[in-house]
Amino acid sequence: MDLGVAGGLVAFALAEEAVVRMPGGWWPVALAVVAVLVALRRTIPLVALAASCVQANLVQVDYRLWQLAAMIIAAYTVGRERPIGRSGWQGYAGLGLTLATAVTLWRVAPEDPMGALFFSVSPWVLGVAFAYQHRQSADAAAARAAIREQRVREAVMEERVRIARELHDMVAHSVTVMVIQAGVVRRRLDAGLDVDGELLRSIESSGRDAVGELRRTLGLLRGDDGGATAAPVGLDRLDELIAQVREAGLTVTVKREGPPVALLPAADLSAYRIVQEALTNVLKHAGPTRVTVEVRYAADGVHLHVRDRGGTAPAPVASGGQGLIGMRERAALFGGELTAGPQPGGGYAVHARLPALVAA
Repeated sequence: MDLGVAGGLVAFALAEEAVVRMPGGWWPVALAVVAVLVALRRTIPLVALAASCVQANLVQVDYRLWQLAAMIIAAYTVGRERPIGRSGWQGYAGLGLTLATAVTLWRVAPEDPMGALFFSVSPWVLGVAFAYQHRQSADAAAARAAIREQRVREAVMEERVRIARELHDMVAHSVTVMVIQAGVVRRRLDAGLDVDGELLRSIESSGRDAVGELRRTLGLLRGDDGGATAAPVGLDRLDELIAQVREAGLTVTVKREGPPVALLPAADLSAYRIVQEALTNVLKHAGPTRVTVEVRYAADGVHLHVRDRGGTAPAPVASGGQGLIGMRERAALFGGELTAGPQPGGGYAVHARLPALVAA
């Protein structure tokens, strides 16, 4: 582009010399120098403007119009490439050269001081304005890029948290059930008792569930679509979950109240996972005991209650543990709430409410 501007200036100068035929044989040398400076104007803008100012001082008579055009180009370039406030001393040097050029033009044409000021200062001001506009646009683009990058990072982190929560809720539950059932098998074998084949089949089933969940989650990490075809998990599969924990040793009573409400799939999954994690915590911390699971549908949403009568192991701390954190996150995701803690008469209770987000 700079070569194009220099070529255009040369063509304009040659046309002017051919039409006007002003005296003086110095102009070809001056034009060659000016053309080189215009071509290099972005690299050495101050030199280009200084040269324009010098030649205006040297040529007091027969000042060409193409010389004025070269000076305007140089002044604009100085304002664009070396603006005040962002170029240090070079910005102020450019302003000084611009004012010096205005004085020089006034000396060449003392009858037109406003013209001298206009032809030198106006291009410089225009260049400064374009420089600041470009900087503002670049800063805005950088800010938008940073926001997009931050959103991408947040989306990746949210997906990682979701996958980690899925692994914890499903795999940890299945493994816990397997460990407890395997412990029952070991104790019966140590006591010389027969092992119930149904118990072994339950351990196998829990293991298959854990492996299937691992494969589905790893498929999500790899971007596969295989996990998307798995049957969705929700409160309609609560009976299967209860059957699993019963085989692990819990005595579970299920109570349902109110007509079921059609929930969004994500909310239905979260409700299932909350009950699942609460029952897993009972197995971990209380051992075989009695548990009551209540699912109540009301106008303000779905209420979930999981209460146990306590066991020999200490109850989990209500404010800690990844399981409790995950349950609270699942409830908060839909504007609900979750409370958990030991009961005055013994045992532990989890209460969650998820707003009735009906799928459209």
